Amino acid sequence: MLEGRTAELDQLTSLLALARTGRSAALVLRGEAGIGKSALLEAAAGAAAPHDSEPGAPWGRVLRTTGVEAESELPFAGLHMLLHPVTDRVGALPAPQAAALRTALGLAGGAHDGPGDRFLTGVAVLSLLSELADDGPLLCVVDDAHWLDHASADALLFAARRLTAEGVVMLFAAREPHGPPFPAAGLPELRLAGIDDAAADRLLAAHAGDLPPYVRRQLLAEARGNPLALRELPAAQREGQLAAAGPQSAPGPGPSLVQRAFADRIAALPEATRTLLLVAAAEGTGDLETTAAAAAALGAAVTDAEPAERKQLLRVEAGRLVFRHPLIRTAAYRGAPLGARIAAHRALADALPRVGQADRRAWHLAAATTEPDEHVASVLERTAEHARARGGYAAEAAAFERAARLTPDSAERARRLALAASAAADAGHGDHAARLAGSARPHLTDPDLLARLARVRAGVARERDDLEAAHTVLVDTASDLAERAPETAARLLYEAMTAAWASGRRTAVDAVLERAASLGVEPSPAAPPYLLAVTGLARLAAGDPGAALPPLRRLFDAARNREHGLDLRERASVAGWFAPLGDLEGGVELAADLERECREQGAVGPLPLVLLQRARARVLLGRHGCALAGAEDGVRIARDSGQHHYAAQLTGVLAHLAALDGDEARVRDLAGHLDPRQAPPGRVWGAAALPLLDLGLGRYEAALRGYEDLAAGPAGHTVVALHCLPDHVEAAVRAGRPGAARDARRRFAQWAEHTDAAWARALAARCRALLADEAGAQTAYEEALELHTGDGRPFEQARTRLLFGEWLRRTGRRSEARAPLRAALDAFERIGAAPWAGRARAELRATGESRVRARGERVPLERLTPQERHVVRLAAAGLTNRDIGAQLFLSPRTVGYHLYNAYPKLGVSSRGELARLGVGTDEELSA
Repeated sequence: MLEGRTAELDQLTSLLALARTGRSAALVLRGEAGIGKSALLEAAAGAAAPHDSEPGAPWGRVLRTTGVEAESELPFAGLHMLLHPVTDRVGALPAPQAAALRTALGLAGGAHDGPGDRFLTGVAVLSLLSELADDGPLLCVVDDAHWLDHASADALLFAARRLTAEGVVMLFAAREPHGPPFPAAGLPELRLAGIDDAAADRLLAAHAGDLPPYVRRQLLAEARGNPLALRELPAAQREGQLAAAGPQSAPGPGPSLVQRAFADRIAALPEATRTLLLVAAAEGTGDLETTAAAAAALGAAVTDAEPAERKQLLRVEAGRLVFRHPLIRTAAYRGAPLGARIAAHRALADALPRVGQADRRAWHLAAATTEPDEHVASVLERTAEHARARGGYAAEAAAFERAARLTPDSAERARRLALAASAAADAGHGDHAARLAGSARPHLTDPDLLARLARVRAGVARERDDLEAAHTVLVDTASDLAERAPETAARLLYEAMTAAWASGRRTAVDAVLERAASLGVEPSPAAPPYLLAVTGLARLAAGDPGAALPPLRRLFDAARNREHGLDLRERASVAGWFAPLGDLEGGVELAADLERECREQGAVGPLPLVLLQRARARVLLGRHGCALAGAEDGVRIARDSGQHHYAAQLTGVLAHLAALDGDEARVRDLAGHLDPRQAPPGRVWGAAALPLLDLGLGRYEAALRGYEDLAAGPAGHTVVALHCLPDHVEAAVRAGRPGAARDARRRFAQWAEHTDAAWARALAARCRALLADEAGAQTAYEEALELHTGDGRPFEQARTRLLFGEWLRRTGRRSEARAPLRAALDAFERIGAAPWAGRARAELRATGESRVRARGERVPLERLTPQERHVVRLAAAGLTNRDIGAQLFLSPRTVGYHLYNAYPKLGVSSRGELARLGVGTDEELSA
């Protein structure tokens, strides 16, 4: 029993009990060194170990790993330690996941034909843990998580956030403060404080019963409830170290005093023992053979460990040298002179084999090198390349950066810094990537590297919502490369224009266009039509759709038809131009293709953008159910991958959907902080949700103010604002201010005229009807309804029917009004647009309809959560749980859990009955 930790032990025990019922959980324990994190993990592992005495609730296994400072730059070192006992089960995973995990772990059969994908590795870890949990509940224990290499931490946290119904518990322990950060957003945390006075007194009594009472009182005060201090300070007191330090000489908490006590105890050891401890601390993993060889080169031997063993500082366990606590290792290393540390690393580098341990050897060489050395820098560069091949981008960045610092030649140093910046950006470390890029940029001449750095810097600026900096760096780099690399320059100019467009500043758009014209860039005919799109976007911003849409169509069609060698990311960035083209079906089809490619390849990086494009297209097509599921999935993936700007934009889509449903509290929660007058263009969906909510709830004056603010603000030129113009017209007319609608109607009609979209011309006719006299209104409404036939936008068609029915009733033609109003009500209820259904219901009553049904029982699909909709759709299409999990980045068990919850809501008992409901397509799930 751990003294003073009853509540904490109960919490861990409850998680283990939950796993026995098939549910999953994750928890991060945080606290200072010595506070008891490792002891709690040990207790949990002991409780979860398989017990023959518990046949009714067997455990499958316990997997354990510990972050090691010496391995923090070796990609997937921590993950390898955790999964080493179960690598024989990797073959059971879907092929792309198995290949990714084998590559990450350096196993035979891993794919080495390109860079690894750290997120696909996380998906593979989730699938493997689920696979292992088939044997019984699974506990994963990760101690010293703050020392995990970034790649292992990313993969484990990715899996932990997606645990639901596998019977897996993941426990992480991280030192805080005085340790590297271990961010674990989205996971519950348990912060450990010191144990209470009574428990501290009992613990001290067990370790200091021979000491006088006044000394024990002093130790209690100095330990401050830290269990490690309560155990170790008595030994320091007996050896005279604590008295030498003095109670006032350690200003920090108990562990600082304990670390100093450890350092003093080590200093009193024989020189050969201190040398052995230093080598073991520098080696970090406990490898006895390597440590012995390196120590021998420095005049020490493993037998010199005996004095440290007597003082319980070190032990030999299962062929490894193990420090009894990480603070002892820290004290042994940091307490040694710099020259001794350098010698230890040099000896370790010499002791490690060049094959199989090349990366570890490279880092020891680097630690032993204080002057520029091209040989060591080259060795580190090879280590960086190995890291990239395994998907360890943070390790790649660290290796390239250290190699650059050791590179004598300035041009070569700049090249390595540039590669470090690119890798840091891939790892999601934007601020550091920007600093590295800034250091490398002045010394580079290679066009590819210059373009790569420009994208790194622009990407970091976008994350900060500094779109001016983004388009400036891109257009400046394009100018530098215009003569040497025209095709690269053309793409950079296009990217600069998209950043300028997103900034909402017309002057920025014009500046990019002027620079593009002045450069005279002439890509080859086979190159993508990026320069045409630059002109097209500028003309669209200027309100000239006739000149804007044809060049945008060429680029969009190139993405759809896989022309010009556009890669996945390029096609994803182009997909969003479906909206100004009015090609909603084309947009949703291209986004669906891209999403399928991303999921099949495990390419999580571009997936949030793809999900954003698909969600927007689905909203505009009235497929609200699928849009909700996709947007929520996109938010999770964007946050996991550090793409917060896409998470914010997807949140705006969720706010828009909440407005369609009339959920005011949710709209305020998701978008209530956005002011339409100031909202960044990237957040325009969220800003537009507020007036849409007001319009649906009949608050026409408020809606009109919102749309006017949106049109006048920085997002006024965006395609979302363009699509809001029919709502703007309706709000103005309903508010009794038709004059405020005329400019919005004119702008929308001008755009609709240049599209091939029947739905756009239908909305233009609806706007015309709202502003027409009695004779003209009926003709315009009938024209709009004719154009709506088969246009694929049931929500907008229903709104036109509602407005037509309202107009008919107001003109005294109540019996004629009932048919369009009934059709509108049916559509709104099917789609789930509650405010508009309420309006249609009220209008029907006003016509004298005697049997207007109350808001009825929701259709079965509306009862499903967004995740359940996703799962049901794929299950109805015939995919297995494993296939669905691979697509949605869920474990097969979680897929089964969602299906189990969905069946009673749908009134079915098996997946075979789903086909009968017809839930296999976007349209069928849009209700």
